[in-house]
Amino acid sequence: MSCGEPHETDCSEVLDHLYEFLDREMPDSDCTKFEVHFEECSPCLEKYGLEQAVKKLVKRCCGQDDVPTDLRAKVMGRLDMIRSGETVPEHDVAAES
Repeated sequence: MSCGEPHETDCSEVLDHLYEFLDREMPDSDCTKFEVHFEECSPCLEKYGLEQAVKKLVKRCCGQDDVPTDLRAKVMGRLDMIRSGETVPEHDVAAES
């Protein structure tokens, strides 16, 4: 997704690292770049708002449950594969548990 407008930080970079931004798992300097991008780019701001709402909903509904460490690692590995463009196996992550 791209709005077609030039930005200092490209839309694809912002969207590839959106969850890192949401979880504050990136350096403050990168967070600042993303905040500037959201001020300039309404499509990315809309995507950010949607993902933030989903994250809040999941936290509200499932926030009391502890996530097993191995499941979190598998999910994060799968997300890394998707982000890097690797082929993702068709089987369900939960089936590996």
